[in-house]
Parts: sequence; C-alpha cells; structure tokens
Amino acid sequence: MGLVKGVGFDSWRRVGSVMPSIKVYNLREVDELILLDITATEENREIDFDSVSEFSQECFVPFTVGGGITKIEQIKKLLRAGADKVAINSAAYDSLELIKKAADLFGSQCIVAGIDFRLKADGNYECFRNRGQIATGRDPVKWAIDLEKNGAGEILLTSIERDGSMKGYDLELIRRVSSAVKIPVIASGGAANYDDMTRAIRESGASAVSAGAIYHFTEQTPLEAKRAMAQAGILVRH
Repeated sequence: MGLVKGVGFDSWRRVGSVMPSIKVYNLREVDELILLDITATEENREIDFDSVSEFSQECFVPFTVGGGITKIEQIKKLLRAGADKVAINSAAYDSLELIKKAADLFGSQCIVAGIDFRLKADGNYECFRNRGQIATGRDPVKWAIDLEKNGAGEILLTSIERDGSMKGYDLELIRRVSSAVKIPVIASGGAANYDDMTRAIRESGASAVSAGAIYHFTEQTPLEAKRAMAQAGILVRH
C-alpha cells in the first residue's frame, strides 16, 4: 500500500510506503495517526483489512482508519483489525443513520466524521464528498451540527484547497465549526509551520491539528511541533 501526499486532493506525490512511515512517526512521538484510503469510495471497494491489521501492530498511538466505509460490518472488521477509531465521510451524506448506528454500537469515541470543504467564489463554504469531487450543497457548520447530533465523536475538518499547500489552515471555518459543536474538531489542510498549529488551537478553537506535508517535505517534526505548542501555553501529551 503506497503513501501519497498531494495538493488540493490531487494525490500525485508518492511519499513512500505506509509501514516505514508509521515506524518513523512512532519515533517522532506523534499523538495519533490517521490513515485514509483515498480511492476506496471512488473505486467502490473495501479497505485492505489485512494491511490495517499489520499496520496496527506497529502503531503505538491511537490509530484512525477510513476510506470506503459504508456498512457497520466494515467498521467491525476495522476495529477487530486494530483500528482505534474509524473515519466516515462520503457515506454519511447518503445516510446519517450509519453514524448513529455506529455510535450506538461502538461508542461515539471511535467515530470520526470527516468534512471536506471548499471556499466558494461567493464567500460561502460548501461540503464536498468522494475525495472532494462532488459538491453536496451542504454548509459545513450545519453539517457538523448534524453529525454531532447523530453521535459523531470528533470532526476531521479539511480544507480541500489548502490540502498539501502549506499556506496555513482556514482559521475562519475552523472557528465557526468549533464554536458550533461541543465535540473535538481536528483542523486539517494547510499547515506550514508550528505557528499555524498554535493559531488553529488558540485563535480558532480547534481541539487538535493534523499535518502531513510539513513532515514529509520540510525538516519540521511532530516532536518539535509539540514543544512549540507547549511553549505557547497549549496542553500537549508528553
């Protein structure tokens, strides 16, 4: 299974294989890892459960896995394979019942709801599904509220335009969503440096930040990010 880190959801940059990256991230003291099979929904197939099982054995932090999840049975298989949480995105637009049933069966703490969004020319935000290719007509703030009401335990909020760009998070929408829900919001898409991470939490109310490109294409590390945020007065895991 190859690991990619594209720009704007165009995943043309291969950055190696999954297993070596997991081992490196373990050494660099990340708090959690998120692994998304970005083509599973598009190709109408299931994620590779055997690979998830192998990865989970080397992952010593909470491990979130997503991609192509449409059924409760798939969630069961992922949890049995060693995932601590599952990420659900596109399928929720077809039926919020999947989120509700999953939360009822497994607990909200292991259900991460993904929201991929774009800022439109008219200044409004819109949710997109299927790897950012299909507009849903939904407002991200209202959708986050619906997801929370139906049992989601966390929101993974990703800016499509900023993904992999290292131009900074979309602080405005992070602030709006974080203010609208009580569950943790993970800011994703655009981190260029440790200051971006600090601002997402202190200024916009995110509970956590997700980053990928800066760790693959710069000298910055998760451990140094944690130190920088701690110096800024943010509580981090040690």
